[in-house]
Amino acid sequence: MVRRVYISDTTVANEKGRLSFREKTEICRSLEKLGVDAIELGEIKDEKSDSLFVRTVSSFVKNAVISVAAGSSPRSVELAGEILKGTARPRIRIELSLSVSGMEYIHGKKAPAMLSYIGECVRTARGYVPDVELCALDATRADREFLIEAAKTAVREGAGIVTVCDSATVFMPDDLASLVGEVADAVPEAVTGVRTEEQGGLASASAVMSVRAGASWVKSSVGGEAMSLSSFAGMLHDTGINYGLSCGIKNTELSRTVKQIGWIADNSENALGVIPVGAEASGEEVHLDVNDTLSSVKDAVVRLGYDLSEEDMLRVYEQFQRVSAHKDVGAKELEAIISTSALQVPETYRLESYVINNGNMMSSSAQISMKRDGETLRGLALAGGPIDAAFLAMEEILGHHYELDDFQIQAVTEGKEAMGSAFIKLRHGGKLYSGNGISTDIIGASIRAYI
Repeated sequence: MVRRVYISDTTVANEKGRLSFREKTEICRSLEKLGVDAIELGEIKDEKSDSLFVRTVSSFVKNAVISVAAGSSPRSVELAGEILKGTARPRIRIELSLSVSGMEYIHGKKAPAMLSYIGECVRTARGYVPDVELCALDATRADREFLIEAAKTAVREGAGIVTVCDSATVFMPDDLASLVGEVADAVPEAVTGVRTEEQGGLASASAVMSVRAGASWVKSSVGGEAMSLSSFAGMLHDTGINYGLSCGIKNTELSRTVKQIGWIADNSENALGVIPVGAEASGEEVHLDVNDTLSSVKDAVVRLGYDLSEEDMLRVYEQFQRVSAHKDVGAKELEAIISTSALQVPETYRLESYVINNGNMMSSSAQISMKRDGETLRGLALAGGPIDAAFLAMEEILGHHYELDDFQIQAVTEGKEAMGSAFIKLRHGGKLYSGNGISTDIIGASIRAYI
């Protein structure tokens, strides 16, 4: 009989503010398509923005559990519960340090008070959602008897999952499996989970042995400190049949999805990275020019490991036509095109044309045409430089002024006809908005980034 192993992905929960709203949303969308069983989000820090993010993710994540962390205070549990309202499969994750030093220095509690606090947190969480998890963050440093008592307290108050975390990476795989088995035996009415770290190089082995000892839920991530999603899912795919284990990950999409998520994380808007890592890592050769058809470009996209929707593929091809009119397109260029065309929110304004006049004996001028809802809108502006003029012309079309907070340009590829990437941050109403654009013309890249 084959036993199902459930995978929680922690990529977004542990991103530490490096990713933008759009990037986190795209990662969650990819994880849902891949078939992870739970997508973990961090503790609520900004009620307004985090609420919007959870609502956005909840609109398309219907199969995976959406798990929000809590436990630093009673209010954190309430916030998690309130934000998860309307989610198809909500979970509140009570994350607590249960070692003696962790309880005292992080939570300011002795063992008896901590047991009482665990009960309070779980009871509060159960008032909002039916699915509550207790995560013992430093279980391998905790007193074993106290850890068991904490698990029993959580389950008695309604927790359905107790997760043993080796965040200190101090246990070998067999010792961690023994501890997980002991916890599983102590709370047979609940499900046991495990989290292992990559630091010691034994994360997947420790997780598999813990699963064989009784764990059903396993935490993983793409990058970061937690066990590698691709390593663990790949291990189960290769060896699971011999041990009666399986998971719900779509193995045929695993490599592509992990590479795509890794690209988003490594080239985050907040990190200002612009050169795709996948083009070199894939080893695929791509040679396209202006004569290549949509079918040829689509074949190249598939060879690089991407599975795009028809709408995204058309966006990529349109951008490809613009770039290939000036230079041949290789793997690096194509991945840059994909990143700025296929991983975007739906466009409101569409650039039709622009004319820039510039010289050392004249003021720079910009004439720009954009289309919105089928209507062509035009802007004309004069300024001290071509990019400044272009931005002013767009503001004339938009009817709003935005403060330019940051503007950076960088070459994506090498050579005289290199593609340029522009990164822009605009400030409006106390908030920052960012965008990327690419083109063989850096002014064109800047205009696309602004849009």
